[in-house]
Amino acid sequence: MDNKKFLPFLVIIVVGLFIIISLSSSLFYTLGPSERGVMFYKFGSGLDKENIMGPGFHTKAPWNTIYTFDVSENKVEEAMDVLDKSGLSISVDVSVRFSPIPSRIGYIQETFQQDYINRLVIPEVRSSVRQVMGRFTAEEIYSTKRSEVETAIKSETEAVLGNKNNNVQMKALLIRSINLPAQIKQAIENKLQQEQEALAYQFRLDKEKSEAERKRIAAEGEAAANKIINNSLTPELLKMRGIEATTELSQSPNSKVIVIGSGKDGLPLILGNN
Repeated sequence: MDNKKFLPFLVIIVVGLFIIISLSSSLFYTLGPSERGVMFYKFGSGLDKENIMGPGFHTKAPWNTIYTFDVSENKVEEAMDVLDKSGLSISVDVSVRFSPIPSRIGYIQETFQQDYINRLVIPEVRSSVRQVMGRFTAEEIYSTKRSEVETAIKSETEAVLGNKNNNVQMKALLIRSINLPAQIKQAIENKLQQEQEALAYQFRLDKEKSEAERKRIAAEGEAAANKIINNSLTPELLKMRGIEATTELSQSPNSKVIVIGSGKDGLPLILGNN
């Protein structure tokens, strides 16, 4: 059997395998659990924004390009200097959690490419922080309205990032720290301490006023009761009560001496031997 006639076929197979191996990175790709991809068809319709490639093993023509996005939650921490309502400089450190909307990564690629964090997220976060903090004073931001400021920054950033042109979902925004000039910070803390002391003093004063009012009402009640009792104690009533008491005493087993008509108002006078 002549093996030479099979030689061209062997050569073709070997060359084919070599080409496939050398182009494997261009022909095959795998997406991880948190990855999504969009395809760019060089000789076709261009960027296919609607068909999103999911996790797993995929094939493609070597001249097409796959753009991969991590759709898991990302985090950015930004430190910046902003101006308050009065123009005072404040150093603020914020932390932002977000993720691209998986079904819209084609539009993100078209507008911002894969560097959407630096092109979109960070600039918009910085802009929202500056705009919101510019509506409050340093004292409000540092103490009384910190939660309100944080909520406003989050809602405004979320609205911008999540619109149909940007397609990024905001998860959370936290103000990690706010740093004021030392003199301003001390002045605010002193003012807050004085306000707390004033509130404590007012509380004690209100408590004392309440106690005084309680005593006044109790005294008025007692006086009214005594007045009613005094008005009800007529001579006839007292005389009747005296007779009743004398009768009860006379029936007592203890020995006594009763002087008839010798008491006040003619009541009997009872003298006991003890």
